[in-house]
Amino acid sequence: MILFPIIILLSFVLYIYYKVMVVKTKDPLSQEYLNSKAKMALGVFVFFFGINQYLLYETRLSLFIGIVFLILGVMQVRLGLKASRHYQQEYDRLREKSR
Repeated sequence: MILFPIIILLSFVLYIYYKVMVVKTKDPLSQEYLNSKAKMALGVFVFFFGINQYLLYETRLSLFIGIVFLILGVMQVRLGLKASRHYQQEYDRLREKSR
């Protein structure tokens, strides 16, 4: 069960990394793209945190809270992935125009 804490820690570090990169970047398109990546990392964090909490306590309350976290995590990953694809296409179009 050491796998879940490693994934949780890694996704949290990636979330912080992408949020710092959003602040450092001046281009609005790159900021939106990095923000969508951060949203995906946050979704993975919440998803695996919910699983880990249920496996740690194994109570009915932790099951309900874990289910809520799973749903929120999947929604964050899905929305982040959708936004990431959109902004990647916009970036590719912008790069083609500049050639």
